[in-house]
Amino acid sequence: MAGSSENVMRAIELRVHDIGQLFHTLDPLPYRERDLDERVEEYVVGWAGEMSHGPSEIVIHLPADQAAREEAAHIQDAVHNYFAYRANVTTWELHELFRIGRGALIVGLAVLAGSVVLARTLGELLGGGDLARFAEEGLIIMGWVANWRPVQIFLYDWQPLVRRRRLYRRLAAIPVRLAPSP
Repeated sequence: MAGSSENVMRAIELRVHDIGQLFHTLDPLPYRERDLDERVEEYVVGWAGEMSHGPSEIVIHLPADQAAREEAAHIQDAVHNYFAYRANVTTWELHELFRIGRGALIVGLAVLAGSVVLARTLGELLGGGDLARFAEEGLIIMGWVANWRPVQIFLYDWQPLVRRRRLYRRLAAIPVRLAPSP
């Protein structure tokens, strides 16, 4: 029975008194298409992110009268649809970040090329003195600084989005089980 206690430990458990507590109250769509309540999403995502191998299931504890409602049959679909939607939004955010990165890279490389050309030109015009060296070095540094943002995007900024999308995809696929409230 060690396996079953391991699964229990990996479950994300929610306790609600009413099915409506799970969903955004102003969302007019049917339950299976509704947005989750912001606090419910934060709770589930927070716990799922802290579990090293991810949760094995989401267990929603409901009073018996709530579990018997017709809407209760759609809770798993609603949770899966919501997190699949969030994964799609995160994919769009990732594409948008890369689009911004490509634009920043074009600008950065153009500034770097212009800085190198201008630095050489100023170096030749000003001769080999300290002022020429100061201008050359300053322009070269400016050219590299112009590439800071695209380098940051392509090396670092995309990673949290990919992790979040992976988490949302896992949450869109794990079982959601209703359990009677104690």
